[in-house]
Amino acid sequence: MASEVRSERSKAHRLKRLRHEGLKPPVQAGEEPTADAVLDCGWGRLLFAQTFETAEPLVEALRAEGPDRRDIAFYVRNPHVLLASAPQELFLDPSHTYRLELATYRASRRQPRGFTIRRLASEMDAQAVNDIYAKRRMVPVPPDFFWSHRDDRTLTYFVAEDTATGAVIGTVTGVDHPRAFKDPENGSSLWCLAVDPQATQPGVGEALVRRLAEHFRTRGLAHMDLSVMHDNDQAIALYEKLGFRRVSFFGVKRKNPINEALFVGPADDHDLNPYARIIVDEARRRGIATDVIDAEGGLFRLTWGGRTVRCRESLSELTSAVALSICDDKRMTRRIVAAAGVRTPASVDPDNPSSIEAALETYGQLVVKPARGEQGQGVAVGLKTVGEIQAALAVARRICSDVLIEEQVRGEDLRLVIIDFQLAAAAVRRPPRVIGDGLTSIRRLIELQSRRRSAATGGESRIPIDAETERTLAEAGYSLDDVAPADVEIMVRKAANLHLGGTIHDVTDIVHPALVDAAIAAARAIDIPVTGIDLMVTAPDQPDYAFIEANERPGLANHEPQPTAERFVDLLFPASAAGSPRSGA
Repeated sequence: MASEVRSERSKAHRLKRLRHEGLKPPVQAGEEPTADAVLDCGWGRLLFAQTFETAEPLVEALRAEGPDRRDIAFYVRNPHVLLASAPQELFLDPSHTYRLELATYRASRRQPRGFTIRRLASEMDAQAVNDIYAKRRMVPVPPDFFWSHRDDRTLTYFVAEDTATGAVIGTVTGVDHPRAFKDPENGSSLWCLAVDPQATQPGVGEALVRRLAEHFRTRGLAHMDLSVMHDNDQAIALYEKLGFRRVSFFGVKRKNPINEALFVGPADDHDLNPYARIIVDEARRRGIATDVIDAEGGLFRLTWGGRTVRCRESLSELTSAVALSICDDKRMTRRIVAAAGVRTPASVDPDNPSSIEAALETYGQLVVKPARGEQGQGVAVGLKTVGEIQAALAVARRICSDVLIEEQVRGEDLRLVIIDFQLAAAAVRRPPRVIGDGLTSIRRLIELQSRRRSAATGGESRIPIDAETERTLAEAGYSLDDVAPADVEIMVRKAANLHLGGTIHDVTDIVHPALVDAAIAAARAIDIPVTGIDLMVTAPDQPDYAFIEANERPGLANHEPQPTAERFVDLLFPASAAGSPRSGA
């Protein structure tokens, strides 16, 4: 009898402690879960299928899905029965369900480097999370939804913050099931794990998952579930590493435009790169017929209303051969835009050693690049000696026999995407960097960072380990085999080209009007309807600049969440704009 009294006292003490800490005690044995439980998550609703007694009310709940939302019926144990009730409207989500038993989960002793994990704390955080969602092609959440649910203990939002810049670089959402629907299994789930594709820090996704698991374990919950696409091998490897195991629950969704790629079957665009795919996807959302001619080359045909246009990524038939030839030859580009009043860097004769020496004395640093070429190949930046310049000239001439030497204009590399002679997006491009951990060689850090950049860009961005990389490191006092000190950021290349591992950071909202005017003037001088104008600027919100080059095929996918693909399709098919998700129609 005494032991029973002690047990009751212990139980009462534990419940009192949980309430004092603001935590909800586990659902009591025999307590019935909420019937027909539905939870609004902002991007759509979670329909907890185990709380629906029959298929009919669950089907009706899915039919109530809002526009531009993505509802999910989760924990469906007999999906064949549910699908048979509405085969024309519903489909089985091709995802696996994974579960982490929180009682046996073990936290990592390794601390995040270069970022911290914290709760979502402001409306700016909410907007940053939506920006990451857009970059990852996820459904956005109304910012006021985040803010109005900041104290809601059913939904938990964590973000990863860059310690150097304060920028939000990752996010995850957690759902407390006892609070959501009085879950008798005392579970939880993880949703919307997303990391900014430009983030350079390693382990952001893992740190977010671990933080959420530790949070729910502290609440006394039993397990944490998640849903992951069956072919997302990288994510599955992470989850299995952390101790997640497959469980036999399924998800069912409604057939809608957002989910179309999941239920229409294999398409002819699976080999398209991200720059072609973003345009093809936007065209299909508008009902524009698409025909992939050569996926590997990014070549496709768009047809709508009796009009057909062929494109290679963002290069279309609307760009003339003359404009293309001007962009192809950087020397001609300089002359054309300079004649239009756009400021260009001082040029140096590559065949005149005395001119090179005089330019070094005047400017301190020079740039060498091939007259023709793309993706930053053969470009060397920050050259300080005649020997470095001669070596760079030899490399550049392997790309093109004609080369340029220009003054090194100090500042940031700004790309402005001009479509139909209007600004569509602006972004600062930064050279690739690695962050030391005191244990790993710089070579290995570059390899790991290159692998992350490649995964984030569909294989489009990698950091080469070559003479230019070695030169950049040597200038900073390092070699490839040195171990980088903990938390020290090291630039590994000076050129900011995305294809060579650089990162891109949206500044559309703050770019100075003088920079926009210069970019539009350059585009008009070339007479090119779609172009990426590269300027070297003091800062994106300051008027000082120097023109670097014009790209006739800018990568529109690099500028999400800005609606670059929408503006491109608007240019090709103006009357289709009403069908654009961002048109406001």
